[in-house]
Amino acid sequence: MNELKPLGIYVHIPFCRSKCEYCDFYSLGGSRDRRLVDDYLQALGAHIKETGALAQDYLVDTVYFGGGTPSFFGADNLRRIFAEIQHRFRVDKDAEITFEANPDSVSTSLLRKLRSEGFNRMSLGVQSDLDEVLKKLGRPHNYEQARIAVQNARDCGFDNISLDLMYGLPNQTYEQWEQTLRHVLRLRPEHMSCYGLKVERGTPLWNYKEAVNLPSDDVQADMYLNAVRILREAGYEQYEISNFARPGFESRHNLKYWLGDEYIGFGPAAASDFAGKRYTNRADIHNYIRGLNEQDVPILSECETVPARERAGEYVMLRLRTNRGISPEEYERNYLMPFEPLLDVIRPMAERGFFLVQGGRWRLTPEGFLISNQIIARLQEAQERSEPLAKKR
Repeated sequence: MNELKPLGIYVHIPFCRSKCEYCDFYSLGGSRDRRLVDDYLQALGAHIKETGALAQDYLVDTVYFGGGTPSFFGADNLRRIFAEIQHRFRVDKDAEITFEANPDSVSTSLLRKLRSEGFNRMSLGVQSDLDEVLKKLGRPHNYEQARIAVQNARDCGFDNISLDLMYGLPNQTYEQWEQTLRHVLRLRPEHMSCYGLKVERGTPLWNYKEAVNLPSDDVQADMYLNAVRILREAGYEQYEISNFARPGFESRHNLKYWLGDEYIGFGPAAASDFAGKRYTNRADIHNYIRGLNEQDVPILSECETVPARERAGEYVMLRLRTNRGISPEEYERNYLMPFEPLLDVIRPMAERGFFLVQGGRWRLTPEGFLISNQIIARLQEAQERSEPLAKKR
């Protein structure tokens, strides 16, 4: 019997209590329309059934419920979806099962129900420990609710908790950010994600961004490097640009994206990389429901077979987000492309402190992470100018 291939599953829950001022993810803020929820659950079930039949050679080792706000969607609905996944896919008994949550919608009842069904990881959106900042961001919770949510999760048996924080917030100072980090570390999470605020076109914050006193790029860079230092001193390894974990608690699901592994996404706006194809569902829940009920309504916004050269570019872009970095031997073996043109870019960058080499693998330093977009663009330009190894021979 052939060995089963690992697979990740992502389920998008596009419902939340309210939209945050900075959020550009596809979600529907406001009350849950019961009919829409029922129709969505039925569509998800049909999609999971249809796709599960194509994945009999795979073993699901991560399932991630993102949003929106899965905790706002409710434990019974999440359990129903997970049960369908277990019915249609082979799910590893040691799979990582994550749900995202906001502190205002995490009840003891929800935690107990999800834990009893096999959910074993919670990702909690804390963002700040300052209530006045949370209010300005449109967050529907306060910091005390976040603290209670973590404690309740512990009491219900969750021993893998991730907390999200944001820096570069309106009126936020360097000193406030450091205080936030040290305050939140008292909750002793296994995992921390620290994201710089990005003001995206189309969000409410975009319309008044000039009036909210956002920290400068230099201050944000200092905040980032300070987070790296403080979390390292607290025992967290930076394993990806924005992610830090205690040993053994890296997000196994998110690593699939960065390491180029296969995953399937269910729900509007969810992306997949499966069986050699990359595709994305349209960001429209009504189209998603109709598409799974009516065969002539397409649910995909894009679908492509990814050429080998593009895969090579993705390898560089995604692996350099992580502390695993890129390997000359791995690169040439898997993509039949010469690594030497990349070294011509990497070596002078290493002299400036942006790269280091460990065990034959090149990785970015924290300072390199700060300018990773520029570095990766230069590496991809070098790739475009190089010829495949087979042609050179």
